[in-house]
Amino acid sequence: MDDVKERIKQHEGFRRSVYSDSLGFATIGYGHLVLPTDNFVEGVEYSKEELDAVFDKDFQIALTSADELLEEIDPNEKFSTVRGIICEMCFQLGKPRTSKFKKMWEGIRAADYNKAADEMLDSNWHKQTTRRCEDLAELMRSCA
Repeated sequence: MDDVKERIKQHEGFRRSVYSDSLGFATIGYGHLVLPTDNFVEGVEYSKEELDAVFDKDFQIALTSADELLEEIDPNEKFSTVRGIICEMCFQLGKPRTSKFKKMWEGIRAADYNKAADEMLDSNWHKQTTRRCEDLAELMRSCA
């Protein structure tokens, strides 16, 4: 999953201080949504080590979420790639929103990865983060 971690880091970028993401949410590090329980202060720069630890925790949550969503899918030789794609979607969108891609999930269950990719592109997510969505859809198509 190291390749998935690196891909997420590339897509997210890195900032040492709190900033507003494309939707106006307070964010820090590698795309960590600042929660009310976090102690991050606007205008303060935090160490890369501290923010790497936050990323590792967020990544683990995303991977667990992906595994839960993929629980009913029979693993095949493409499963590792699909797992990485779903993990990244969970990292960015969260498990509840990732689970709502009903037709994408139909494609994955049927091992119709072109359909899954088409459904990824036919979404508001594609409009919001075009490059990332297109990269992941292309990766999904590579499973076909």
